[in-house]
Amino acid sequence: MFPALPRSVTPKATGILIGALVSICAPYAGAVQVDAAFLDKQIAAKADAVGVKLSGRCEDGEFQRRLWLDLVGTIPSAEEARRFLADASPQKRAALAERLLADPRFPARMAEALHLQLMERGGEDEQWLVYLTNSMKANKPWDVLVREMVAPDFKDESKRAAGYFMTRRLDKVGSQTTDYPGLTRDVGRMFMGLDLQCCQCHNHLTVNDYKQIDFNGLFTVFQNLKLNEPAGEYKIKWLSEGLMEAKFEFTSVLSGVKGSTGPRVPLGQEIDIPSLPEAERWLVAPDKKTKLGGVPKFSALQNLAEKLTSKENPQFARNIVNRLWWQFMGRGLVEPLDLSHSGNPASHPELLEQLASTMVERQFDLRWMVREMVLSEAYQRSGKKSAAKQDVADELFALALERRISAEQFLRAFLTAAGEFERVLEKKGWDEIKETPLDPKKVQTSFRNAFANAPKEPELKVDPSLRGALFLRNNSTILWALQPRPGNLLDRLLSMEKSEAIAAELYLSFFSRLPDKDEAEEVGSMLSASKDRPKTLSKIAWAMAASMEFYTNH
Repeated sequence: MFPALPRSVTPKATGILIGALVSICAPYAGAVQVDAAFLDKQIAAKADAVGVKLSGRCEDGEFQRRLWLDLVGTIPSAEEARRFLADASPQKRAALAERLLADPRFPARMAEALHLQLMERGGEDEQWLVYLTNSMKANKPWDVLVREMVAPDFKDESKRAAGYFMTRRLDKVGSQTTDYPGLTRDVGRMFMGLDLQCCQCHNHLTVNDYKQIDFNGLFTVFQNLKLNEPAGEYKIKWLSEGLMEAKFEFTSVLSGVKGSTGPRVPLGQEIDIPSLPEAERWLVAPDKKTKLGGVPKFSALQNLAEKLTSKENPQFARNIVNRLWWQFMGRGLVEPLDLSHSGNPASHPELLEQLASTMVERQFDLRWMVREMVLSEAYQRSGKKSAAKQDVADELFALALERRISAEQFLRAFLTAAGEFERVLEKKGWDEIKETPLDPKKVQTSFRNAFANAPKEPELKVDPSLRGALFLRNNSTILWALQPRPGNLLDRLLSMEKSEAIAAELYLSFFSRLPDKDEAEEVGSMLSASKDRPKTLSKIAWAMAASMEFYTNH
């Protein structure tokens, strides 16, 4: 389960200056200075070339909600939202971004986002999530992180959980065969943006760049692995690797043409398999008594991991840049994310190439990339459409794209808005209400079951469902949280007399903005006609929680 991130953290000094980081960026400056301003120039140039006018900045309320959801995985409290809106400083957006990037919830949120992308709801493991979170806290370079996933060190306590990416995919259920082809496909998709599934038996039918040899260059490495149960020094399920002494042979089922390959990164060069005397093939020989696999002197897996994450493999850097762009902008520069090839160019080729090049120069610093993205005007653009902009292509990023929030984000945001975050997820404040405490894990599971996609189905777009609608209407936690209790939202609302103040508290709590005139008047009319004020307030709050404005990041 994901940790219950704290609802609020005392901010550091709010006057953090953007210029303080110029000296940090300077050593990496080449012919092109890649930063937020560079991103904006590239986006503006493409829009201008096709005669499209970019939308302006979003309003402060929209911006702060967007940034909170993206960087710490929840929304601000009503008081935090009110304070930001009242701040007259022209640097307040940059200051908020810096504060949230330094917030202890940021590493956990990034770990959560990576988990959802890499595992696609295919499994949950607490040690894996701790590993990802600790890696984000340390700002571990992406290339190092991926090497630890693809070629795990199962004896190193600080790194062994990285192996979950591999072991979960090779873990059989019942009598099914080990899914080596699935692992092969996922490594290509997740780390290079190449979906090679169609190439297991023949060259890709529609993508000329993808060949059968690319799939099998990965497959030959992974089909040489064996999943083992915990034993001895190995405290979790682990992988042993067999000897690789010859190339893998394959035949096209369409043409009958035969081929062979040693280990290879897709679209790259083959890794030579050394010819070793029998006495020198193992660093640690297999143990026949314990049935533990040995350690080969030539590790195809280690060699593959090094080549995959090398700066000489441009597709590796392009892929992580593209996935981060999708995460924060709502759409990849290359779409679909896992179909990068010459016939499907990026919407902004120079931007993708320069970002990828700079990622390599900056040693795959994810935090740096996130920072530049959220400080850009492209990120801060309004999502409101005018009649003249109805047909503008999403790939131009002329306005902010509506983005789905995860089940985990929805739960945290809802409980924050309802004023029940600490009681439910941190188990605080139950003594004062004398009710049976809710089980945080059961609550998290119920929200995940209602709003998450099926396992192995990427969560890439807004996808409202009947299941989610019924959950919102009937779930006991939803209905419970919208009843008055000491310190929660309904309790605060009932202490207010003026409808204007009530409307403001509701809109700040759920949408991080103040209501417009019509919205405030609508709340006032409902309260004036109400014969049961608590029930009416609860219904208004429920309607806000069930709205698309709350369900999405926009």
